[in-house]
Amino acid sequence: MLTLADAKPTIGVKNLEVSCEFYEKKLGLSPIDKRNGLIQHYQCGNSLIELYKTDFAGTNKATTVTWGVGDNLEKEVSDLKSKGVVFEHYNMPQAKLVGDIHVMQGMKAAWFKDPDGNILCLHDH
Repeated sequence: MLTLADAKPTIGVKNLEVSCEFYEKKLGLSPIDKRNGLIQHYQCGNSLIELYKTDFAGTNKATTVTWGVGDNLEKEVSDLKSKGVVFEHYNMPQAKLVGDIHVMQGMKAAWFKDPDGNILCLHDH
């Protein structure tokens, strides 16, 4: 029964140490455990994020992980920018870009990439 099982985003990275530094120092996540130098887990709210070492890191061209940060979107974007995170700007006909935030009907979102090019998102829901 998958409806009763917890699911977790699993993010492929080429260099676990470089990626761990990004996720810990830039995003502020606290590591839970590291297994054999190949897998790292982070707690995010009630869920886990798993990083794992693979040669195929960064090949996904779509969003890998989304954090719903509610009314804190602007503050989170500002905080991450102050740590050197660069936000992506996409040409989306249904969205207006306000600074680094895409404003769409009923939603605001900001995208950025990790060191391997995995696309990460913050949104206001």
